[in-house]
Amino acid sequence: MPRLFDAIIVGAGQAGPALAARLTGAGKTVAIIERHLVGGTCVNTGCKPTKTLVASAYAAHIARRGAEYGVAYATDPGAVRFNLPIAAARARKVILDSRKGNEDWLASMPGLTLIRGHARFTGPRQLEVNGEIIEAPQVFLNVGGRANVPDFPGLDQVEYLTNSTIIPLETLPEHLIVVGGSYIGLEFAQMYRRFGAKVTVVEMGPRLVGKEDEDVSAEIRAFLEAEGIEVRTSACCITLGKRGDRVTVGVDCTEGAPEVEGSHVLLAVGRRPNTDDLGLDKAGVEVDERGYINVDEHLKTSADGVWAMGDCNGKGAFTHTAWNDYEIVAANLMDGADRKVSDRILGYALYVDPPLGRVGLTEAQARKTGRPLLVAKRLMTRVGRAVEKGETWGFMSMVADAETRKILGAAVLGTGGDEVIHGVLDMMNAGATIDTYQWAVPIHPTVSELIPTLIGSLAPPA
Repeated sequence: MPRLFDAIIVGAGQAGPALAARLTGAGKTVAIIERHLVGGTCVNTGCKPTKTLVASAYAAHIARRGAEYGVAYATDPGAVRFNLPIAAARARKVILDSRKGNEDWLASMPGLTLIRGHARFTGPRQLEVNGEIIEAPQVFLNVGGRANVPDFPGLDQVEYLTNSTIIPLETLPEHLIVVGGSYIGLEFAQMYRRFGAKVTVVEMGPRLVGKEDEDVSAEIRAFLEAEGIEVRTSACCITLGKRGDRVTVGVDCTEGAPEVEGSHVLLAVGRRPNTDDLGLDKAGVEVDERGYINVDEHLKTSADGVWAMGDCNGKGAFTHTAWNDYEIVAANLMDGADRKVSDRILGYALYVDPPLGRVGLTEAQARKTGRPLLVAKRLMTRVGRAVEKGETWGFMSMVADAETRKILGAAVLGTGGDEVIHGVLDMMNAGATIDTYQWAVPIHPTVSELIPTLIGSLAPPA
């Protein structure tokens, strides 16, 4: 006979444990199944360790710039040495502390059973794990995703890194080739350049972070190249190979050498959902052509009594969207709410330095709507706080609806941009108009204080 629970959660990432807490708090018996590491991508291979390493890279960068700030050195500031094993150990501690915090939280929940193993559906709302059949009237999938590894010619000839396997690295690459010029790839590219490695970024598209507006892409490329990172775009035919103990990446670009040779290669070409080995067909759970689980506005799947949260549903690729998925499911099931995915105003950040904070539509996306628009842009060279910090790369921009006077989207590419953008995100969530925001009295000196000034300069696009 199957072992019965009130609910089964597959995956202990961002959404799963939080939902388990709500369900067990309501007196329900819950099984949460985790086949690898509690905490999911964010804790183990994503946000926690990467932002810890980004902080180490920033410290090295500022140390090299010390003379600009009046910091005297006994030796040449260019001789700053970076100790990767210490940085890796620091990231590892952050991972372990956070994972233990999640495990302790789960252990504290009455009515929760944590099962370590790989779950597969054997039928509707019924799963097999470790040879045991378990069943519940409600099943929640929070299985996350992993690095996408395209079948590049020559892939089987080389050892390659992904965002997961590069985290524990303790030997500094002499020359790191990053295949993929988007969010994950660029964070590691700048990070390892600041660690002291030579870095080349190879991107198949015509520009970096191709989902962003062109001026954002151009500015990011400019400051990365200023730090000595080589960028190769329009690499439409990527191949991998070996030359002795070196790795080669063939690129069919419009200019430059046809091949890049380095010591290590990082594949950062997107993510894929962990849905291919769950037996979803036996449960009647449908997926799209990329393997993402199809869900409706309430995150229900095609199978009765089954929901999907987090990266596996294709509705968001971030820790905060996974958390919001939990909030939607919990509010609807337990609080009688009617929350929808479409209510979400998406914001995110790219953690290069300076960081990019983004919310809502890009200007290009806004133009495609056909709405009458207002746009504005202000360079960071005109932001006092950025000048005072000596960090003037970037700009802030905004697009608004000329009729409703509501903000459609904004970008803050500059020092503190990942924090500054929240003022705009909050106003958009509140449904406030630009007129309300324009007359706020912000604190000086800050980067955020220029948002009302930016709004004051909104005008129809040329």
